[in-house]
Amino acid sequence: MKQLFSWVKEHPYSLWLLYYIPYLICFVLLEHFAVPVFIIHTPIDDQIPFNEYFILPYLLWFPFMFGSLLYFLIKDKRSFQDLCFFMFSGMTVSLLTYLVLPNGLDLRVDFSVNNIFAWMVSLIQNVDDSANVCPSIHVASTFSIMLVILRYSKFRHPSWTKLGTSLIAISIILSTMFLKQHSIIDVIAGLALSGILYFVTYRLNWRRLFYSTKLHFLAD
Repeated sequence: MKQLFSWVKEHPYSLWLLYYIPYLICFVLLEHFAVPVFIIHTPIDDQIPFNEYFILPYLLWFPFMFGSLLYFLIKDKRSFQDLCFFMFSGMTVSLLTYLVLPNGLDLRVDFSVNNIFAWMVSLIQNVDDSANVCPSIHVASTFSIMLVILRYSKFRHPSWTKLGTSLIAISIILSTMFLKQHSIIDVIAGLALSGILYFVTYRLNWRRLFYSTKLHFLAD
């Protein structure tokens, strides 16, 4: 623990990761108390078949997200900061949207498939209900990670890394629809949100906001 605290003291920008504490608290509270007022549904959603095998890329989101944060935390401070600002801003905007415009889905279907993949889908559905879906945090964060990685040029095999990342990201985004976890509207909203935040992250000087506050050490 002493070595860990010493490392954090030498790398104060690693404190960005503490964002997950208030994020998870707010997410859980919204899951329990926010009652959907707006139901997201389009005819296109009805044309997308349920496929339990997409649970694999859907669950891949977790190592994809934390693995990317850990990689840039160790390898490249500036990219780590950009990714944190990019992704955490999207999560924050999404939570605020859920608070102001409570929304949900009615897309889930009864499936009679009996295999390990269907069991995992049932487990996810029991833990994560159909509320707070638009914009999709799953999609927005995945797209932001992909865009940050595509900008990074110091990989040992950049072409293969970026191709693999793109395929993983696309499969994760598609999985949200094929598992009936999200509507295509949620996906489009998540992609649009990330597009806007990409501009804010890389075209505007977001660090200026931190330099003008006591949080300037997070942007140094």
